[in-house]
Amino acid sequence: MVAHLAFRGPRSRTFLGVARLPHRARDVVRRPGGDPAIPLLPPRPRAAPRGARGEGHPLGHLPRPRDRSADGRPGCRPSPDPPPGDNGPVTSSDDPGSTALTGLRPRLPSPLQEVTDERFARRGIRLLLKRDDLIHPELVGNKWRKLAPNLAAAGGRTVLTFGGAHSNHLRATAAAGRLLGLRTVGVVRGQELADRPLNPSLARCVSDGMRLHFVDRATYRRKTEPETLAAVLRAADAETAYVVPEGGSNSPAVRGCRTLGAELAGRADVVAVACGTGGTLAGLAAGLGTGGRALGVPVLKGGFLADVTRALQDEAFGGPRGDWSLDDRFHFGGYARVPEELDAFAEDFEHRHGIPVERLYVAKLLYALVALAEEDAFPRGSTVAAVITGRPFP
Repeated sequence: MVAHLAFRGPRSRTFLGVARLPHRARDVVRRPGGDPAIPLLPPRPRAAPRGARGEGHPLGHLPRPRDRSADGRPGCRPSPDPPPGDNGPVTSSDDPGSTALTGLRPRLPSPLQEVTDERFARRGIRLLLKRDDLIHPELVGNKWRKLAPNLAAAGGRTVLTFGGAHSNHLRATAAAGRLLGLRTVGVVRGQELADRPLNPSLARCVSDGMRLHFVDRATYRRKTEPETLAAVLRAADAETAYVVPEGGSNSPAVRGCRTLGAELAGRADVVAVACGTGGTLAGLAAGLGTGGRALGVPVLKGGFLADVTRALQDEAFGGPRGDWSLDDRFHFGGYARVPEELDAFAEDFEHRHGIPVERLYVAKLLYALVALAEEDAFPRGSTVAAVITGRPFP
């Protein structure tokens, strides 16, 4: 009988379905305790601190935290918990493909695709597309490069981050939480949205397991102030969460985006990227090294990104890195503003090259490059690379 089941059982769908029922039941029972509903996941030791990584956790191949004294020696008293919003020291690798997300098999380095476009070719300019939109089907583009080191640093803790109603960053964080079995909280700008039906972007976040917490716009503007951040964490019941800033731009993210520049070093004279919070530009410029120039195209109005980008490089590298600049003329009125002219341009680019064009970032970047080429901003013989940081949603 045992030999018959061992040989025939695995070939029977009925047998396999019945065999999985106890595991499914266990997942349902464990869900209230907060463990990811992943079949066959070994139980997390209940004596471990909240957020500790067990061997069966998706982040379980990272070293298990040990009690340490204030000077870092193992085996001593644990250090006191950091204050709300303090993520503590970051000890994870800066390589976005390492540690936490390796099992998701990112496509790195991302492809570099040459396209023939007469608007560039007739001026002697070679156009390349850095297809970061192909890195991973759900953690797209620069979101992978920025999130991976932060998720590794989170060490299994709840991840809390910020964004607007159409935030690509919120969607990427929610998807990462679902894929890795991590709790995620999204702080959304606009208290008035709490009483409205969710738009497709926020609905996707919820379907991926993210808990949304809406705040008024005045509070959102002050979210980086320690007292305001602490109050938001308390209100969201997430005081021990690992905090990732809006857009994912912090020191780990900037160092993660440095690999983007390294992948393009020596391949282009100018590398252009759409900018929301400056983190990708800061890391890109650092990775390009000498001989390459990074160009940022802000998608928000306000003219604040130069100071932000400098501050991010100071924090990540201790000072300025690389040759970079910003052109603030192509935001089309602000974030998520897509007038008919821009939409028509994006449709035309899609028709010319068979490449889907994301409207909030990528369309503005490509429009800017065409306009700059027409202004003879790039010398004849130049190679210009555009970083495709996302795909259209939904």
